[in-house]
Amino acid sequence: MDASTTPQAPASAPILQFFAYEHLPPHLQAVSKPIGDLARQLESQLPPGAETSAGLHKLLEAKDCFVRAALAKK
Repeated sequence: MDASTTPQAPASAPILQFFAYEHLPPHLQAVSKPIGDLARQLESQLPPGAETSAGLHKLLEAKDCFVRAALAKK
């Protein structure tokens, strides 16, 4: 099998590792889990491509913001 016939993983799949939440404390899991679940659902439903990848990157940025908001001191 040469490079032109080797199956490729979707370009967006590697980003899913950053949606993991199991390592977080429970109060941060509550924020991160729904977003991670949504990311995996969308990645499985949408075709791979630039728009799917961009959307997942923006969702990751949003998840990071929400987790930081949960960490912010009141």
